[in-house]
Amino acid sequence: MGVKTMLPSYELGFYALAVTCAVVYSGSGIFEASRDSMNRKAFRDGIKPGWHYFGRKMDVADFEWVMWFTSFRNVIIFALSGHVLFGKICSMTVPQHRAVVYMVYGILAVLGSMGLVYLMIILSHCLVLYSVAMAKQKWLCYAAGLCCLASFKVEPFSSWQSGFVTGAFDLQDVLFYGGSCFTIMRCMSFALESSERKEGIYSIFDLLKYNFYLPFFFFGPVMTFDQFHAQVSTRELRRKDDEMRNIRIHALLHLGAIVAVDIFFHFFYILTLPSDLKFMNRLSDWSLAGLAYSNLVYDWVKAAVMFGVINTIARLDHLDPPQPPKCITMLYVFAETHFDRGINDWLCKYVYDHIGENHDNIMKELVATIATFAVTTLWLGPCEIVYIWSVFNCFGLNFELWVQKFFQQEPFAKLEVR
Repeated sequence: MGVKTMLPSYELGFYALAVTCAVVYSGSGIFEASRDSMNRKAFRDGIKPGWHYFGRKMDVADFEWVMWFTSFRNVIIFALSGHVLFGKICSMTVPQHRAVVYMVYGILAVLGSMGLVYLMIILSHCLVLYSVAMAKQKWLCYAAGLCCLASFKVEPFSSWQSGFVTGAFDLQDVLFYGGSCFTIMRCMSFALESSERKEGIYSIFDLLKYNFYLPFFFFGPVMTFDQFHAQVSTRELRRKDDEMRNIRIHALLHLGAIVAVDIFFHFFYILTLPSDLKFMNRLSDWSLAGLAYSNLVYDWVKAAVMFGVINTIARLDHLDPPQPPKCITMLYVFAETHFDRGINDWLCKYVYDHIGENHDNIMKELVATIATFAVTTLWLGPCEIVYIWSVFNCFGLNFELWVQKFFQQEPFAKLEVR
C-alpha cells in the first residue's frame, strides 16, 4: 500500500553503520543488566534454568515461544510430518486428488487437537458465508464476513463461542482464536471471489479444501482463494530448477534462527526486564532504547520463523505462499510496516485497492486507508492500544501520500528530473 521507494545504497550503508553501532552500545548495557538481575526475586517467573553448558539462566517470558519449542514441539512436528508424508504420497500417485487429502488430514488434525465442538463452530461459519456467497452480492459478503469476525473479537459473543469448547491446555486460546479468525478471512475471500465468478459459484467442497489446509489453518498466512484454488488444482507438479535446494536452505535457516533465539535469551533478558518498572528506571536511555528495539526485532523474528516454517511446508506441497515479513530494520515508510504479508495482500485486494481504485484521488485514498485500518482493528481485536496503533499508522500512511502528491507538482517534478 502507499508509497514504495528505494533509498540510495550509500544512504542505506550509512544507516546500517549507525544502527549497528547503536545496537552494540545499547546491547552492552542490556547484557550487564541481564547478568546483574539473573537471580532477582521479581524475575523468578520469567527467568528459568536454561541449557546447562551455558551456565546461565534463560528468559522464558514468552509462553508461546516456549510452548511451541518445548511442550508442543513433538506434537507440531508429528502433525506437520504426517501432512507432508500423506501429501507426498498423494502427489506421487493421484495428484488430482491431493487437495482432498489435505482437507481430510486437516479436518482430522483440528478434530484431534480442539475437539468436535470447535470443528462444528468452524463448519457453521463456513456454511453461513457459503450461503451468503450464493447471493453474489459483494456488500453482503463484506457485511456477513465482518459480523462473523466480530463474533470472535467482540464480547460477549467471543466468550459465548469459546465457552462451548471444553477442556483446557496452554495453547487452547491461541489455537481457538487463530483458527477461527483465519477461517473467517478465508471464507470472506471465497465469498468475494465467488461473487465475481461469471458462471455460478465455487462449491462448498472447494471452500472446505481451502479452509482446512492444515499448515495455514491455525496461524496463517492467508492465501486468497483464487491463488490457492489455481495452485492446488494443478495436475502437472513440476519443480523449478534448484527449488528443492532452496527449500532445504530455508529450512536450515529457520532451524538456525530457533537455536539462535534460544541462545540469545540466555544472555539478554529482553522480555523479562520490562516487567519491573523500578528496575527499568535504573537503566540508561540507551539501554531502554535497545530494549524497545530488541523486542520489535524479536516480534519480527518470531513471525518470520513461524511463517517461514509454514511456507516451507507449503512449498513442499507445490504452493507459492506469501513471503515472510520484511525485517523491521529495513522499513522506512509506513506503506511496508506489516508483519503478515498474507493479511496485507488480503486487505490490499479486497479493501484498499477496491476502494482506492487507481490511487490518484486523495479523498478516495483517505477513505480506502480508513476502511483498511478499520478492518485491521477488528482483525486485531478492538482495544485502546489497537486504536492508537491504527490511528497513527493510518495518519502516517496518508501523510506520506500527501507529501508524495505535493512533490509531484510541476516545480518539484522539474527539479527532481534536473
